[in-house]
Amino acid sequence: MFVPPEFHLSPQAEKAYYDLHENSAADEGYRRFLSRCAAPLLERLPASSRGLDFGCGPAPALAQMLAQSGHTMATYDLYYQPDDSVLGQHFDFVVSTEVVEHLSEPLSVLEMLWQQIHPGGVLALMTKLVASPERFASWHYIRDPTHIVFFSAHTFHWLAQHLGAEVAFHGSDVIFLSKPT
Repeated sequence: MFVPPEFHLSPQAEKAYYDLHENSAADEGYRRFLSRCAAPLLERLPASSRGLDFGCGPAPALAQMLAQSGHTMATYDLYYQPDDSVLGQHFDFVVSTEVVEHLSEPLSVLEMLWQQIHPGGVLALMTKLVASPERFASWHYIRDPTHIVFFSAHTFHWLAQHLGAEVAFHGSDVIFLSKPT
């Protein structure tokens, strides 16, 4: 489900909203939140893998957590780490937590990220999933003005088929798309 473009924030207003977040890499609560994606990812990554944290924000806590576990990390964020050169590189994995719901063209971005992943690699995403159309109208997640697209499990099954990926769900909001070797 998409929010119509006329309701999207301007880039300046969007960044101002993100600047209100207090996502510090030293915040144990934030690290616990990110570990919902990091823990299952770390279980499947070969040692010394190379990854990209796409949409890392001003404090790339997840990239730091993965680097502390022995992985080499690159970071990209439209507003805070806008080094486009990493978008032309290849990785063993790409992780993107709480980002896809902010993308006006999520399919093209996900296809671009998919192309950056080596065979056998994984695209790890974290986003809240629509549980049902009936519960959507009262869902807290739609109240964030920067959330402009909402996904369901069915969406990710379709995406996996579109990309030629295997899909796996970890908990209620972590999705892994695995690239065949």
